[in-house]
Amino acid sequence: MMRMIRVVLSVLALISFAVAQPSPAWTNDPQIESRVEQLLKQMTLDEKVGQLVQYSAGAPTGPGTGRTDYKKLAAQGLLGSLSNITGASDTNAMQKLAVEKSRLHIPLLFGLDVIHGYRTEFPVPLGLSATWDPALVERASRVAAKEASRAGVRWTFSPMVDIARDARWGRIVEGAGEDPYLGSAIAAAYVRGYQGAKLSDPDSIAACSKHFVGYGAAEGGRDYNTAEIPVRLLRQVYLPPFQATVDAGSATFMSAFEALNEVPASANAFTLTQVLRKEWGFKGFVVSDWNSIGELIPQGVANSGEVAAGKALLAGVDMDMESNLYGPNLAALVKSGVVPESVIDESVRRVLRVKFALGLFERPYVEGKAPDGIAPQDLETARQAAEESFVLLKNEGGTLPLKANGKTIALIGPLADDAGQMLGSWSAKGNPKDVVTLRAALTKQVEATQGHVLYAKGTEIMGASDSGFSDAVGAARKSDIVVLALGEDAFWMTGEAGSRAHLDLPGNQQQLLEAIAATGKPVVLVVFSGRPLVLNWAAQHVPAILEAWFPGVQAGPALANVLLGVSSPSGRLTVSFPRAVGQEPLYYNHFNTGRPADRADLSRPPKANDEKFVSRYVDEQNSALYPFGFGLTYSSVSYSPTTVSATTLGAKDLNAGTVKLTVLAEVRNTGTRAADEVVQLYIRQTGTSIVRPVRELKGFRRVTLAPGQSQKVEFTLGREELRFWNIELKNVVEPAQLTVWVAPDSTQGKPAQVTIAP
Repeated sequence: MMRMIRVVLSVLALISFAVAQPSPAWTNDPQIESRVEQLLKQMTLDEKVGQLVQYSAGAPTGPGTGRTDYKKLAAQGLLGSLSNITGASDTNAMQKLAVEKSRLHIPLLFGLDVIHGYRTEFPVPLGLSATWDPALVERASRVAAKEASRAGVRWTFSPMVDIARDARWGRIVEGAGEDPYLGSAIAAAYVRGYQGAKLSDPDSIAACSKHFVGYGAAEGGRDYNTAEIPVRLLRQVYLPPFQATVDAGSATFMSAFEALNEVPASANAFTLTQVLRKEWGFKGFVVSDWNSIGELIPQGVANSGEVAAGKALLAGVDMDMESNLYGPNLAALVKSGVVPESVIDESVRRVLRVKFALGLFERPYVEGKAPDGIAPQDLETARQAAEESFVLLKNEGGTLPLKANGKTIALIGPLADDAGQMLGSWSAKGNPKDVVTLRAALTKQVEATQGHVLYAKGTEIMGASDSGFSDAVGAARKSDIVVLALGEDAFWMTGEAGSRAHLDLPGNQQQLLEAIAATGKPVVLVVFSGRPLVLNWAAQHVPAILEAWFPGVQAGPALANVLLGVSSPSGRLTVSFPRAVGQEPLYYNHFNTGRPADRADLSRPPKANDEKFVSRYVDEQNSALYPFGFGLTYSSVSYSPTTVSATTLGAKDLNAGTVKLTVLAEVRNTGTRAADEVVQLYIRQTGTSIVRPVRELKGFRRVTLAPGQSQKVEFTLGREELRFWNIELKNVVEPAQLTVWVAPDSTQGKPAQVTIAP
């Protein structure tokens, strides 16, 4: 089936920016606005403040408040939201206190980190992004919304749309990688899936775009660390995915932990008010990240909880998640004149607007009992998502797919039969009992062909003992081929607080890999990770490598299908894989230098000055081991030269939106198997007022090609794709020399040239 996818400084506030896009329908409902105003007029100051308070009633993900008086607060109308409470009985009981006991009967909003599924766990978000299939991401998010809403959860703290260019950062696993164009498409798909056709539908949940903004640029790849992002780079790279979620109708935003350009993100009026509200017209509410308002104190911009609360609210944070600073302090700040009550009113409007839009006033309770288990059609979606997420990095000599008939396959490694690990980080209500492991699925399918699977764990994920090596080596020697399942610990090494200074296989897994390879048997390395790893040795010595991420509940069936050739791999990288951790941050859409190293042999140390005095490392290549957009199939696909509909266009016409450029290439399946190909469109602009990246993704299509089949794939470039924030901080198309590639990844393609005239 073919799938066609279609602050910083105060002076910045004086710059004229683009007009905000029209707001989504739920924000322009006159009936909702009238109900909000009527209710607001009846509220006391304490009741208003209560709507801006959220506490966690379940397992904490950071330092908690120590409060347990949630029932009392709900009954008094002094609580707006609770997180980490799930299930119809628990949410209904708490909701009953708010709706039936409080004076104004305002319902609570229950939130949870539903990141890549609720009970049906899909691949981790970085894996989902590798599908390059926004329609599939939307379907997965719809499944999550239906399951979560049945448990009383009407708000998810997802999607995470931070652009991440540093693989050391653990939370890279939660996003869509390094590119703003692809990231925007994936981000909007999450929002559409969570919020459905109508936010008020009982099976829709409010999305929360996070972490606003720049968190993915944490210095040194260390979580919670500061970020320095020039305003032009902020607007060109880090803001677009967030704006895409506003355009898609995201109901809420979450402010980030880090200090951005020396201003904490949870007290940053430039991003939270100037950009988000005034420029983009966002009408939902902003919640802080966990205790991020309290963290204004150690960050150094507040010396007390009272000051922190005032700074966060005045900057644009409407709801306080778990720092316990709004509830105790905001009323006093209003009475002392530090915070105008009109600011409180505006934040309350935003919270009530979302609650009305969700239909909570009409349907505050969960009706019916949620099914205990996963629907068959949802398992099928999870399997498809996993299969599309796998990226084939190497396949020397046609090692894959496995030829299992009557063969003996050794399955070795700590991740071959670990159900819990397959769920990945932030697995919500995912249950290991729902997971089918690689061992279970591969054994079943291989034995059906009269083959045999020998299993040996070999070592632990972070193991130091080699006591299991002998069994693993013995199994390899008795086999025809080896499948090695190695990688990271999903819970300790990926996700929040999972930053790594070393990106190699943890523990003694590298030693196990080398011991197995030394047997001389063909090896297929299946890598489970939440980030790019350094796989240099494997790339040189292992004939086949498959990046599997953490695939979710259908990990085993999906992997077995791809390894055995029932399905073909079609995933493409959304992050660059480094050759060494010293290359980080590493990303394809970098700027060229005045001394590019494109003529030097970087595979060896420099031998002469003309090889040394260029922008390079003297001990490693500049390029990624596996670049952005890369991924192999079980077939081969050729690309024709790129063609364009015109060789000259006018910048004025492009800015006016009266002309567009059509870009086309023919792709052909030159192999003997069907192939799902991700066709990618890249551009470069030179002669501009500022330096532009060496390549930028500006389009992509997934196409399915039968053996021998060809297809012409067409893209359109116009104002939206060609404009950028220029030297005057105007978002316009400039006169330039434009190079265009239609290519299988960010390093290939046969280009066409176009002049953008004044």
